[in-house]
Parts: sequence; C-alpha cells; structure tokens
Amino acid sequence: MKHKAPDNGRQDYNTSYTVGQDNIRFLGMDILNPVFSTSAIIIFAFIIGTILFPAGAKEMLMGARTWTIDNFDWFFMISGNIFVLFCIGLILSPMGKIRLGGTDAKAEHSTITWFSMLFAAGMGIGLMFWSVAEPAAYYTDWYGTPLNVAAQTPEAAKLALGATMFHWGLHPWSIYAVVALSLAFFAYNKGLPLTIRSAFYPLFGEKVWGVTGHIIDTLAVIATIFGLATSLGLGAQQASSGLHFLFNIPNTLTTQIVVICGVTSVAIFSVARGLEGGVKLLSNINMILAAVFAVFVLVVGNTGMIFHTIGTTFLGYAENIIPLSNWIGRDDQTFYHGWTVFYWAWWISWSPFVGMFIARVSRGRTVRQFLTAVLLVPTLVSLVWMSIFGGSAINQIETGTGALAGGITDVSLAMFQMLQNLPLTSISSFIGIVLVLVFFVTSSDSGSLVIDGITAGGKTDAPMVQRVFWAVLEGIIAIALLVGGGSDALSAIQAAAITIGLPFTLLMLIMCFGLFKGLRGDMHLFK
Repeated sequence: MKHKAPDNGRQDYNTSYTVGQDNIRFLGMDILNPVFSTSAIIIFAFIIGTILFPAGAKEMLMGARTWTIDNFDWFFMISGNIFVLFCIGLILSPMGKIRLGGTDAKAEHSTITWFSMLFAAGMGIGLMFWSVAEPAAYYTDWYGTPLNVAAQTPEAAKLALGATMFHWGLHPWSIYAVVALSLAFFAYNKGLPLTIRSAFYPLFGEKVWGVTGHIIDTLAVIATIFGLATSLGLGAQQASSGLHFLFNIPNTLTTQIVVICGVTSVAIFSVARGLEGGVKLLSNINMILAAVFAVFVLVVGNTGMIFHTIGTTFLGYAENIIPLSNWIGRDDQTFYHGWTVFYWAWWISWSPFVGMFIARVSRGRTVRQFLTAVLLVPTLVSLVWMSIFGGSAINQIETGTGALAGGITDVSLAMFQMLQNLPLTSISSFIGIVLVLVFFVTSSDSGSLVIDGITAGGKTDAPMVQRVFWAVLEGIIAIALLVGGGSDALSAIQAAAITIGLPFTLLMLIMCFGLFKGLRGDMHLFK
C-alpha cells in the first residue's frame, strides 16, 4: 500500500514510498529486500572469514582500529560534543513544544515502563561489566589515567569516577537521543516508515527510497549488529568469569560460547513474543533486579562512604567534562584513545538499535520531555550506580582489601572480586550473574526487533522467523569475534565497534541537520 501521513495539518512531505509490498520470501524472510540481502551477505562473509582465518581477521580488525583512531580521533570527539549541544539547544528552544505524534497524541507506556525499556536496552550489560572495572582501572593506571593524573591519589579517585561518568553520562545519551528523536519525529509526525532512512528525507527526498536509502539502512544494520555483538561478547566474558568464580566452572572460550548459545536461545523465545510479551516484561524484571542489587551493595557495603562518593562523582564529572571533551593537545593518549574514542564509537554503533527502540516506545512525549528524560534520568541513575560499585571498588583498593588491592588482572572478574569482600558473597554474585544474563537477553531480543524493522522497510509486523534469524545471527557474530580475537578477544571486540562506528558518525551529523529542518517546519503550529 502507498505510505500516507496522517492528515493533521503537519504533513509537508509527499512521498510515494510503498510499504508492505510482497517480496519473494524464503522461510518467511524477505530475501529480495536489498537491505536484508546485502546486510546478510556482508555479515555472513565476516563470520565465515573470521572463523576460518582467525589470525588474519584479528590482524585486520586491529589494523582497522589503529587506522581509525590515529586518523579520526578528533572526528569522534567533535561529533560527540555536537550531539550534546544539539540536544540541549532543542530542549531550550521553542521546538521543545512539539509533541511526537501530534498535539493530541498520548503516551503509550507509563513513565516507569518507558524508562525501564530504554535504559535496559541502552546500557545494561555495559554497566554490569564496567561499573567496577572502569573506575578501578583509572584509579590504578591499568591502561592509562584520565588527563594523566597521578595514580592512587585522592585526585585520581575523584577523576576516575568523573571520567567514568563522562563515558556513561550526557554524551552517550545525546547520541541515542539524536537518532531516537529523528526516527520518532519523522515516523509519528510526518508519517514516514520507522526506519533510519526516513530521517534523511528532508535532505534527499525521494532518493531515500532508492539506492541512497538502501545504503543508509544497510550501514545502520551493520553498525547495530556489530555494536550488539560487542556487548554480547563482553557479557559472555563476564558471565563466564562469574560462573568460574562462583561454581569453579572453567573460564574458557568454550564456556563463553555456551553462554552465548544459551542466552540466544532464551532471546529467541522472547523475541518471538514481541515487544509487549518479551522486551517490556524483561525490561521491568531488569530494573527490579538492578535496584535490588544496587541497594544490597549500598546497605551491606560502606554506606557512609558510598553516599559521600555520589557527591564526589558528581563534582568530578562537572569539573572535568570540558577538559575530557577536549581533543586538542591531549597528552594522555593511552587513556584518550583506549577509552574515550572507543566509547564514542561504541555508543554510535549502538545508536541505530537504541535510537529506534526508544522511538518505538516514545510516542506522545513532547520534544522537551523526551530529550530531558533521555538525557538526564539515565545519567543520574548511572551516577548513582557507578558511585555504589565503582566507589566500593576504589575504597577496597585504598584500604588494601581483597584481590582488587593488587590491581586488575581480569576486567571481566572485577565485579565479583569486589563482591567477595562483602557479606553474602555467593548470593550477591549469583544475582550479578543473573542480571548480566537478563540484560544480555534484553539487548539481544530488542536488537533483533530493531534490525528486523530496518530490513523490513520500517514494518513492525515482519514475520517472526525473520526476527529469530537476526537474534541467531547476533549470537554467531559475538562468537566469531571471541574466536577471532583469541587471547585478546576484548581488543578485537572493541576494534569492531570503533571501525563500524566511523561511517555512522557522519550519517548522524547529517541526521541532526535533517531533524532541525523538519522540526523548524512544524514550528508554525505553536506560534
């Protein structure tokens, strides 16, 4: 059927794009859809090449990572700053009054459920993996210190927590918000399909339904699936470390692969149930478990120190956000390249997935409500979370308590080493493993829904087998990255995220211009 926007006085895009067309199907999948077929071919080629030639794949990934960082570190940094300023500008501008879906649109989900879904999809596994390891690494100079601060000093503790928040605060959520708002506005206010190419309609017009749009959506699929695979690989490593810590199960590549296979199986069941029956339910479970986990550590740990650390983290973030955002004359190259540039590329590679998922559940919010919530609420929750777990880790290092006092030996084991020095270690460690696995499932199935939507031309009712196909493929890519990386799997995983994030950064900058142009066109409704 022809795509037609609602007749509500806002429509100024006349598009002849056709959705719901019948393509030739194989096992229920639109195999002749250019985005589906091109993405699948590229991904299968990568998987086969990585598994058959792991040494060559690792060399290629590392080479691409080095080239990208050496030549485009400034590009990632400038772009990240632009996204933050762009979102703040929209919040403060009259455009903030525009409601996603029109003036009479109503929110489809409660605020708590909405937040649970966007937060679980956006940062779950990463927060579990890095909440202890990252502040401890910065404090001890495991792989560079932020702004070259002297390790294991009071200044290092404050800056370690501030730099961690820099990587998990306004910048990543601004990246997500740009994509999410673009997709939601053009889908709900302009009647275009809920797919990445729609955000470029103001600039390219009808060309977005041809080759230009196919390229945009294919890049989005590749970025999304490798961004997801990065997180799934990290989650598998941490779950495997936790199983070894708690049950003495060997922490090997085989164990990690078994974890990925098991979680992918659960994700397939969840993705088959759809948004309401699968992702929404799991997201609420995630948030309840995460809250219980954080409160437990807060209560049984050094409670007074943790509350003090929350203030320290906030001050460290506020005082250092500008120096850490600077890309000129940095002399902390190890930290700057190894951490910040990686994070910005990782968040950007995740942005099609998280952005589209947030867009799907955000109808009825105003632009101002949307951006304020997406930027501030997760940032505040991350601040408290990092203060509880990161602050506890730094305190143990300062007092010479436990294994972390001797330095980080395995980043995937750091959280469990911190929990080892608290009461009820077995219970808390088990909760931690379960939380990692549930976040794992949530990321996989919500990512599958998003990729399925992109490869189906924006349709939200594509065949179930197609959603299952992408869920399986995400797990296989994560396995391929672990196999290809060998003993240095973490670096291989990071390399994939950095390389894939580069071209999509350029698309996001163009997306900002298109979104501004679209929003400005609706301002006459609010004069």
